[in-house]
Amino acid sequence: MKQPKHAVDVPDKGRRLVLLRHAKAEPGKGAVLDADRALALNGRKQAGRVGMALTAAGLVPDLTIVSSALRTRQTWELARAHLGNHGERNHLAAEVRDELYAASIADVLALVRDVDPEVRTLLVIGHEPTMAATAAYLADKSSDDAALAQVRVGVPTATYSVLHATKQPWSEWGKRSATLLRVGRPS
Repeated sequence: MKQPKHAVDVPDKGRRLVLLRHAKAEPGKGAVLDADRALALNGRKQAGRVGMALTAAGLVPDLTIVSSALRTRQTWELARAHLGNHGERNHLAAEVRDELYAASIADVLALVRDVDPEVRTLLVIGHEPTMAATAAYLADKSSDDAALAQVRVGVPTATYSVLHATKQPWSEWGKRSATLLRVGRPS
């Protein structure tokens, strides 16, 4: 069976971090605060495809950390609904965090380092340029060259970066501590 183009060979052992930029949002208009921007129709479709892509790649999260912005929360809810049979379970945990809205790399790493050691796959849904910059910061020398080039210039909406560390506990993730395996964007 042919793997979908967004599929990833990600080892089951170790920890997997998926950094996702939210799906396409409506442009800011008038008195609407940036944090209150909703997903555009295309963004709603993108978010569902992200959920399907994560399922196909075997990257259903044990825990999701989501920015408090409306567009990131909507991205999670729509992606979650498409996480195969996993999406039907109530155990798909998500934490909405205000500090992720205007986060720096250090802020994202602080959240990652605080994750329960039992979590094997962590999904973080946030904003650019931080999602791509965090992936570039974490990427070690064995990372995929094309993926590293992409995160160094930034990623479009509904794009996710997959990082893996075999033995590194979450509490020790830092500069060049994980392998950037790929950058995915469902069609």
